[in-house]
Amino acid sequence: MDNNLTNRLAIFFPFLRWLPLVNRETLKKDFMAGLTGAIIVLPQGIAFATIAGLPPEYGLYTAMVTPIIAALFGSSRHLISGPTTAISIVVFTTLSRHAEPGSPEFIQLALTLTFLAGAYEFGFGLARLGTLVNFVSHTVVVGFTAGAAILIATSQIKHVLGVHTPRGESFAHTWMDVFHSIGDINYFVLVVALSTLITAILVKKIFPRSPHLLIALVVGSLVALLIGAEQHGISLVPAIPSHLPPPSRPDLSLATIQELAPEAFAVALLALIEAVSISRAIATKSHQRIDSNQEFIGQGLSNMFGSFFSAYAGSGSFTRSGVNYAAGAVTPMSAIFAALLLMLIVLLIAPLTAYLPVAAMGGVILLVAWNLIEFGQIRTLVRASASETGILVVTFLATLFLELEFAIYIGVILSLVIFLSRTSHPEIVTLAPDRSNPKGKWINVDAKPVPQCPQLRILRVDMSIYFGSINHIENELAKISEKQGIKHILLELSGVNFIDVAGAEMLVHEAHNLEAAGGGLYFVGMKSRVWQFMAQGGFIREIGASHFFDSKAQAISSIYKRLDKSICETCMTRIFRECLEPREETNS
Repeated sequence: MDNNLTNRLAIFFPFLRWLPLVNRETLKKDFMAGLTGAIIVLPQGIAFATIAGLPPEYGLYTAMVTPIIAALFGSSRHLISGPTTAISIVVFTTLSRHAEPGSPEFIQLALTLTFLAGAYEFGFGLARLGTLVNFVSHTVVVGFTAGAAILIATSQIKHVLGVHTPRGESFAHTWMDVFHSIGDINYFVLVVALSTLITAILVKKIFPRSPHLLIALVVGSLVALLIGAEQHGISLVPAIPSHLPPPSRPDLSLATIQELAPEAFAVALLALIEAVSISRAIATKSHQRIDSNQEFIGQGLSNMFGSFFSAYAGSGSFTRSGVNYAAGAVTPMSAIFAALLLMLIVLLIAPLTAYLPVAAMGGVILLVAWNLIEFGQIRTLVRASASETGILVVTFLATLFLELEFAIYIGVILSLVIFLSRTSHPEIVTLAPDRSNPKGKWINVDAKPVPQCPQLRILRVDMSIYFGSINHIENELAKISEKQGIKHILLELSGVNFIDVAGAEMLVHEAHNLEAAGGGLYFVGMKSRVWQFMAQGGFIREIGASHFFDSKAQAISSIYKRLDKSICETCMTRIFRECLEPREETNS
């Protein structure tokens, strides 16, 4: 196929970009990686659906449908999409306010939520908003995930201890109920849960590459069978239907859309942060370039399509994606193989899930929740930054005690506030020529205290000049002109990538103030796109084209002629080359 035609078609069918990489060798590697992924997601899918308040098979349906669509229309070659812990807990807390978990109404609302979240994701991708994920601090994800892990563990305590707690209660009330029910613990249930949990930990430690969760569930089921599940009140998971994902129909009525649209936005935001963060993390190892916009489109299509085939909201899975890469996957065919092999496994062994104790599932989910907390990352954040620690703590506490979608919004808003706070205080460095350097290189006077001109101050702005930073820059210029009495200021703008209208108007205002005082504001090192913006907006004309220079030497030569020569005659610093030239040459 012609390369130009392929590139054009790849805009709509991105899998055409990696399809030529597929050969017999890659298919073999991708098949083995897919088999590993299918075995891993079997217990995970059941566990995640339980967390989401859905029947167990819906986690498996999600792991069958979404990976295929995301692989075909995403950009990462190793990302595996499907059910995740964080999304599952958001689905549960969001929808349990509207319907009884596990009920037909709850299931239909989950499918509607999934479609709406996918529509948001798809729209973000079409609008080329992929870069917005860069503005969401990873600290928000760490704090939210840690909080979600605690909530997940809290939701499973009743299954591990065999006690009753009402559904839909808050974090604090649930633990109060558990505390009051300590005397009612079913120790047979606890033994099953602990045997499953301990088995999973030991198998993972001794045989790191083995399907430890699956083995643990088998052990938990055998323990329940040996001690007599029915006689001792050990509940079993309902049998999973041994068929492929059935067609479904989300409720797209206007009333339901209006009810779920805000919650769907939070789900979409969290899902996109997860997917792009994971794909980029793996891309640093695989040396692949990730297209965030295409990833948005892939995730959006996978959720929209999945909602019509009994799949609930999914995203990228760090565990399965990491295992996929470590298992030697080469192309997204590994994700497709994982989904197809899972379908085959479910058709063969689905009836066996009727022997799976709920307590064993609880033990597995406790381990999943524990692994969800990034303790190393938390320690690093606490040591490195007080502001990041604040974001972490606020997001964590909001996740525990507020609605989950609000916790996400609060964390994102805090990230943006801190980002804006940092960019609103750009570093302004005072420069001066180093006479000990043969070329007279300009250096930071704070790093090396060299003499400065008493009439001219040279400043370098190391960040964009926009509406958020103009107050800080104005104050710095005022200190120099009003408090130090210096009327000539040269701005070195090689570090400025962007100036907005508010920033340009501020520069015009400061230039007029200095000119009225007998001085001037001058510019050098301006980047071409910044110059173009200033010229198109008429700001260069307002300031005066003679105040803009292409080189430092040209700037100093021109500004020197405008200085007060009476001060120059008595000046002892003489830091510029022009200061050392004979007066006649300077005036000529």
